[in-house]
Amino acid sequence: MNARSPADERLSALFGDDEFHARHLGPDTAEQHAMLAALGLPSLDALIRETVPASILRDTPLALDAPCSEASALSQLRALAQQNQLWRCMIGAGYHGTITPEPIRRNVLENPGWYTAYTPYQAEVAQGRLEMLLNFQQMIIDLTGLPVANASLLDEATAAAEAMAVCRRASRSKASAFFVDESAHPQTIAVIRTRARWMGIELVLGDPLALGATLDAASFFGAYVQNPDTEGRLRELDAPIAAIHASGGRVCVACDPLSLLLVRSPGAMGADIAIGSTQRFGIPMGFGGPHAAYLAAGPDLVRMLPGRIIGVSRDAAGNPAYRMALQTREQHIRRDKATSNICTSQALLANMAAMYAIYHGPAGLRRIARRVNALTGLLAQIARPRLKPLHDAWFDTLVFDAGQGAPAVRARAATKRVNLRDFAREAGGSNTRFGVTLDETTSLQDVADLAWILTGETLDADGFAARAEAAPADCGAIGPGLARDDAVLTHPVFNRHHSETEFVRYLKRLENRDISLVHSMIPLGSCTMKLNAAAEMAPLAWPELANLHPAVPAAQAGGYARMIEQLGTWLAEITGFDAVSFQPNSGAQGEYAGLLAIRQWQAARGEGARDICLIPSSAHGTNPASAQMMGLRVVVVACDTDGNIDVEDLKAKISQHGDRLAALMVTYPSTHGVFEETIREVCDRVHAAGGQVYMDGANLNAQAGLTRPGDIGADVCHMNLHKTFSIPHGGGGPGMGPIAVASHLAAHLPQDPLGDGSHANAVSAAPFGSALILAISWMYIRMMGGSGIRRASEIAILNANYVAQRLQHCFPVLYRGADGRVAHECIIDLRHLKSDYGVSAEDVAKRLMDYGFHAPTLSFPVADTLMIEPTESESKAELDRFCDAMIAIHGELEAIREGRADPIDNPLKQAPHTAHELIGDWAHPYSREQAAYPLPWVRQAKFWPAVKRIDNAGGDRSLVCTCPPISDYAD
Repeated sequence: MNARSPADERLSALFGDDEFHARHLGPDTAEQHAMLAALGLPSLDALIRETVPASILRDTPLALDAPCSEASALSQLRALAQQNQLWRCMIGAGYHGTITPEPIRRNVLENPGWYTAYTPYQAEVAQGRLEMLLNFQQMIIDLTGLPVANASLLDEATAAAEAMAVCRRASRSKASAFFVDESAHPQTIAVIRTRARWMGIELVLGDPLALGATLDAASFFGAYVQNPDTEGRLRELDAPIAAIHASGGRVCVACDPLSLLLVRSPGAMGADIAIGSTQRFGIPMGFGGPHAAYLAAGPDLVRMLPGRIIGVSRDAAGNPAYRMALQTREQHIRRDKATSNICTSQALLANMAAMYAIYHGPAGLRRIARRVNALTGLLAQIARPRLKPLHDAWFDTLVFDAGQGAPAVRARAATKRVNLRDFAREAGGSNTRFGVTLDETTSLQDVADLAWILTGETLDADGFAARAEAAPADCGAIGPGLARDDAVLTHPVFNRHHSETEFVRYLKRLENRDISLVHSMIPLGSCTMKLNAAAEMAPLAWPELANLHPAVPAAQAGGYARMIEQLGTWLAEITGFDAVSFQPNSGAQGEYAGLLAIRQWQAARGEGARDICLIPSSAHGTNPASAQMMGLRVVVVACDTDGNIDVEDLKAKISQHGDRLAALMVTYPSTHGVFEETIREVCDRVHAAGGQVYMDGANLNAQAGLTRPGDIGADVCHMNLHKTFSIPHGGGGPGMGPIAVASHLAAHLPQDPLGDGSHANAVSAAPFGSALILAISWMYIRMMGGSGIRRASEIAILNANYVAQRLQHCFPVLYRGADGRVAHECIIDLRHLKSDYGVSAEDVAKRLMDYGFHAPTLSFPVADTLMIEPTESESKAELDRFCDAMIAIHGELEAIREGRADPIDNPLKQAPHTAHELIGDWAHPYSREQAAYPLPWVRQAKFWPAVKRIDNAGGDRSLVCTCPPISDYAD
């Protein structure tokens, strides 16, 4: 019988307030003791004191609430959500009401098989989501009329800023100015303005129709135009595009994808680039995100595009296979020469948008587009006797000037609980103008209410019904020069799966091709693939959170305000800083925003000439990419033989660059998986030279509750909420990268992009980035409480050290701390495999697939190594399965050395093995069983890779980033 402590005998112990700890943490108490015994340690505390330097280890508990149960946390968050007010939303400006089809909501958004996968670096076990991302690209290519598209970007505004950078790289013009449509969405202009300032680009805002007429197009290396614009106006852009082209410039056109079912494509108008948001394709507004933006371009720009591109190649058996193409553009290879700092995209949302198009098909999408346009026409017709729309050509948005009747319009809108776009609430906006945007959710009753709000005229119900019945399906607002006349979405994938039966089976077929956390641990170093609990995900479907526009009046978003305030307070406590901004909607955006705060602060002190950024050689590639985007010159600091920052080299670089030093970017624990003893000295030396310390929060999962960036000496830190704080990775996004800063930088945090657009201090399209998914991190911290946050870090460190201990006799750990311990991850050294066995680290990664595992991080930060991060959520049993697989692979290596296995035709070089291969002719010298079932437990739940090893180089040599041709489907 188990002994009970006195605390167990109290009634309070029966409520299980900390029961979520056992849900989130993999090893139970007995397993923890067993692992500690394997490490030769008496306690978890002893391990932590051997791992974390005493100079920074924090014994004071976090000032957070005590843990609470899942039910209690959900109840508390529900109470906050109910403080939001859901009015009918007609604001538009890039955000629209939409309907998420139930089969997508239930089978994808709420399905861990889709949302817990990682970015598809190991393509052989990611064929499902790669196929869906290819569908997304095909959808964008068809709609935009441009031949190449990427697999999503973070939001429309950042996509516009990326497009400006592409225009600059691709332009033949010597001009230094960039033209921006004055009628683009204000949040887009704000983000472009920030990016342009630090890239040294002059912005000129104006009317695009003046280009080549009253405005000299040769003055610009490129132009950004929106169609329909922020007021809904449609324009023929052929002439201004031709004018920019005549002087060697490039043109980007922002488009609403639903409008492109009816409106001429930007490709048909001659645009080089098209960008936009797919939010209205079934993705809730979510108070600003997350949503998948897109970027399409001409073929000559393909190697300049930011983000991921999915391509088609062949596997070792000659079968078609999908992969991320042109991977040499990735930041960890090109570093400060990268096209962009983008790492996370919006894969889950891009997949959902593609599924929305597949679910409705071209006919269904066109019907929705025509209905929205026709209802807009009906509203214009009814309102016209009293109020005439300001523009004649439009898709779904009308703007009216109510003149002296404006106060009455506002009063009637409030009576009906309808949000119009009130331009008086915008910087420099008219006090009498209102915008009305209709969408998929708009009904005839909505149109009747809007007509009354705008005109004050009560409509006779029968009369309105008669007018609605007689209204034409084509309201004539899209003239012949603007109307689309070519077919779109003709590929079979968009025309085959319209019954729910077929649709759901298609989704399941794709899901079954991917390894996710529902199959096994994903031990990717620097990725923190921890549990994404169902209770944390549940609030995403609540209408009070999902259906709020980011520009609603503050009084309608009280619940969001309180949730964000609480989460910010918690994160400030965890990091030891004074202020938090949630605007960055990815980790790379957090880096950019953190450096922006530093540069703004230094400029305000008259130190704007500081332009040197020191970055250790071990840093993640997004660090130098972000630094160059902020106009900083990157100087690399060497690491010593133990993987730590070489302090002598740091001192030399500081001395060399003196008063030009702007910042040091440092990851802690280091990307080498070690708590460096000299971290405080490093920070002090940078500060003494007048620089600031930016701490990359990629490894915060080893710090939380044990130490704090602010206490260590950093000035700013970004946090990957999709790592440390349980937002799922979604197969490559969404993510969130809020930043926390010391008090002196607080005034330089990103500003509201929906506010005064004249500032140059916005980094994303919405004030709080992807606000909807902040609910996940709120739930995680609330359920874990201060004690659970610390315990999660402790168990993450325990799990990593246990794996390192079990594998050390087969695969040596490359770097360890002063007392021989690793942090929350470890790098195992495989650099000797080629010389000793004729096998590569990649062969080991592919062979792990046959054991049912996604490989650890391959060849980063050190070539020919594997970086393993087990996280706190994996049990000892799962860690042992992984270690058993690695030890078995070592046995296969020894078989090669000893001549018991062929040096070429062996399970490692031929991995992974598919089911199709096993039932065909077998010509290998090893058995089918060794290939597919190398250990007994693999039989219990075998995961079959969908394809054999993919030819990456061949896919890049012959780039195909569209769906296979119709003939392939016919076969």
